[in-house]
Amino acid sequence: MPEQLTHYGSKISVFAQRTAIALREVNAEYTDCDVDFDNKPDWFFRASPVTTLVPVIAYGGPVAPPEQPSAESAKISESAVILEFIAELFPSAAGLLPKDPVKRAAARLFVKLLDTKLVPPQFAWMQDGAPPDEIFEVLQTLQTLLPEDGQGKYAVGDEFTIADAALAPMWARIRLIVGKGIGAKEWGREEHIAAASRALESPELARFVAYADRLLERPSVKATWYEDLNVVYWSKKAAAHAHE
Repeated sequence: MPEQLTHYGSKISVFAQRTAIALREVNAEYTDCDVDFDNKPDWFFRASPVTTLVPVIAYGGPVAPPEQPSAESAKISESAVILEFIAELFPSAAGLLPKDPVKRAAARLFVKLLDTKLVPPQFAWMQDGAPPDEIFEVLQTLQTLLPEDGQGKYAVGDEFTIADAALAPMWARIRLIVGKGIGAKEWGREEHIAAASRALESPELARFVAYADRLLERPSVKATWYEDLNVVYWSKKAAAHAHE
């Protein structure tokens, strides 16, 4: 049975939601510690000696309060690394890493493309009001990696994997910002929101949108998605940018 596990995350973090989804998928017993995203407490840096970012997993060592992390526990950071760690820690609990080596490689490639190709333009769009064009170009590329219609519900087949856990939080925020029109007035980007809305409804992306929307219905995704908090957070980001 796995040792004690503490998850340091944030309800507004894309990357912490990824790992929270994975923990839900494997029914892990863990301590969840919500870290103030913009004002991290001093003790967090003892839990995360390598990075200032969430998520971080503290694994092993004696049971300790999250605010007093044990020096004996392993501190693991970077959401892509943590996703694989969780999958390997609970190999019989969920199919987060497929047994088939081809599908396993496909899931890893999907995560890699998300982090290298989609994260930069999506965060430029969410944080700075950049045009969304590049986002939807990347989504078209990702769509080519999906199973053909009828050959699988998720990124690499019928099993929910690390690929789906990695995408779901990003997609939730795309849907949120477009659906609520967040930043449209503050950044004067009504055209950007309209362009994103058209892309989401376009036949060229229909297969990807159907897949990604399916992720939002997954119980683990619903349980880790705090829409009201994210509306407040991203609206504040837009308002702050407008006054710069």
